[in-house]
Order: sequence, then structure tokens, then C-alpha cells
Amino acid sequence: MKVSGFSFIRNAVKFGFPVVESLRSILPLCDELIVAVGKSEDGTRDLIVNMQEPKIKIVDTVWDDSLKEGGKVLAAETDKAFKAISSDTDWCIYIQADELMHEQDYSAIRAAMEKYLHEKNVDGLLFKYKHFWGSYDYVASSAKWYRNEIRIVRNNKNIYSYRDAQGFRKDDNQKLGVKPIDAWIYHYGWVREPSTMQQKVASNQQLYGVPPVYDANAFDYSEVASLEKFTGTHPPPMVDRIKAVNWKFDHDMTKNRYSFKDRFKNIMEKLTGIRPFDYKNYRIV
Repeated sequence: MKVSGFSFIRNAVKFGFPVVESLRSILPLCDELIVAVGKSEDGTRDLIVNMQEPKIKIVDTVWDDSLKEGGKVLAAETDKAFKAISSDTDWCIYIQADELMHEQDYSAIRAAMEKYLHEKNVDGLLFKYKHFWGSYDYVASSAKWYRNEIRIVRNNKNIYSYRDAQGFRKDDNQKLGVKPIDAWIYHYGWVREPSTMQQKVASNQQLYGVPPVYDANAFDYSEVASLEKFTGTHPPPMVDRIKAVNWKFDHDMTKNRYSFKDRFKNIMEKLTGIRPFDYKNYRIV
């Protein structure tokens, strides 16, 4: 069984993406790792080169910033990396530059890829998510955050990145058939020094064709509905980055604001094990 990883990045230094940590988190699972590196302003390509990892293959790209509808440029860059994967690869592990996998899940991930290797109705594997907010100590808990997404797909070039690269579809807009696995994605997209976070938000608005709102102040992490304290461990590649944190964020749990939808979903999940009405960009097979 051959496994390839793929990812994309641009301006990692400028916007505080933990891309090196992200790539290191999946390298032990991969025989090769394709990284589409967009033309950047800040030495992003050097970050990847300086990893000195023989498994990594860089695809140099130029982002088409005219693809603004719904963040399509992110999907376009994902597809460039996916198409560069070797033809003899079986499974493809996708990781975004602010996501990591944890070594404690490696055995479950490998076991799932082996188990479903010859079940051709399984297009991909579905991961659970931890979305960190404000600092590395809190995870988001409101209903607006997606709880699952596909992060391993079969090496089928009829599969493509969907919308703004959150997930995948195949052929003529068909949802992928997937198997849920007992493994997590650690998403750090909302953990940055507050002024860097403000710059990233403005940049993302441009990617989606929204006029950016530049604020002289740093990003306000207190504007959040509800959080939970994180009690687990972070993926090992993040340890040094976490030690270097130079800002402070604390959240008062008594001020959590759960909507009626949140409360209803939480109750139903406790009673039935099923979380109703969540958006699902996949079919469980």
C-alpha cells in the first residue's frame, strides 16, 4: 500500500500558518508528500525547502486571484497538489496548512487504510475535528463549527476539491462514500497572535471576494459564542510553537452563549449518538 500526502500554502510566514508542523504531522504516514507552494512575499518556499525532507516534492504555483467566488482559488490549489501525486499511490492524505494529525492516531489511520483498501465503494475516510480558538487551551463548541470532514481520499483523479477546499466531491458533483474513523484533525486556523489574526481575516475576505475590513486593532477573540477547555495533548510537532506563544487569552466559561440549536443538538447527540441537521459533504457507506 502506497500513501501520499498533499497540501498547499502561500504566505505562511506573513499570516502565521504552522505549515512546517502541519507537514511533519503526516510525514510518518506518507511515502511522498506533495506541497503546492504559491508565489509568496515572505520566504514560504524556503520554509519547505529547509525542512530537508526527501519525501517532500514542491509544486510551484501562482494563485489565480480572480477565482473569488466562494474561495474557489483554495480548491484550485488543492487540486494542483492532488494531480501531482504518483499514479501508483493508493491513498492520499490531505492536510491544510493550519491542520495537524496526532501521532496517537497513526495506528488507527493506518489500520483504516489497510481495512478499506480493496473496498472500492469507499472513496475516503472521515475524521473528527478539534477547532482551537484564541489560544491552544480552548476548542470551539457551538453548532456552527463543522465536526467531521474527509481528509483521506482514494487516488482517483475523478475526485476533486469542493468549493473552498473544505472537502471533496467526485465525477459530476457526487458526494464521496466514506467510512468514519477514530482519528482527529487538530485545526489551529483561529490561533495566532491577534494582530496576525487580523491580517489573515482581511486576506481571507479578499479570497472570497469580500471587501476586506482592515482594523487598526488586533483581532478580538472574546467575540465567540462558546468554548470548552482543552484537556488533551497537542500533536508533538506543535510543542515548540506552543511554548513560544507571546499573547494571553482566557475565556470565562460562565459566559458561554449556547443557542437553542446548540442545546437541541447536544441533547439529541447525548440521547441518540446522532447530531441532527449538521452539514454533511459526504455519504457514510
